[in-house]
Amino acid sequence: ADVGRFLRFFTELPLDEIAKLEKLRDAEINEAKKVLATEATALCHSREAAEAAAETAREVFEAGGAGAALPEVALPRDALQRGVPAFELFVRAGLASSNGEARRLIKGGGARINDIVVKTETQPISMADVDGQGQLKLSAGRKRHALVRPS
Repeated sequence: ADVGRFLRFFTELPLDEIAKLEKLRDAEINEAKKVLATEATALCHSREAAEAAAETAREVFEAGGAGAALPEVALPRDALQRGVPAFELFVRAGLASSNGEARRLIKGGGARINDIVVKTETQPISMADVDGQGQLKLSAGRKRHALVRPS
């Protein structure tokens, strides 16, 4: 119900198309939400920005990839060779504003590196954790992500 209302408020879609999207139920309603997100982004930014955001979301949330438009942070290779505590990595990537926030995120099970839950806040993250694309994908919850690349 809310999706249809928001589609009317925040998009320029024809009403008959909105009516079709309103009929979607259960898991199908997510398709209507994707349309809403894409159309609202297109109005606020541009069609190109909306398509780029939609592709990044698809890569990150559906395909389990990293997404080309995710924020990136460079980390000196020698730091990763020595090992960086997981909580520190989340602060450096901007996914936590303080060491305490990063520690709470990890303790609560909301921190992932390359889609694997971080078990302890002092877990050392090293070059051995870098994926085949030469990066680390950090996730704080379901919606906040960043890439760390050795430099």
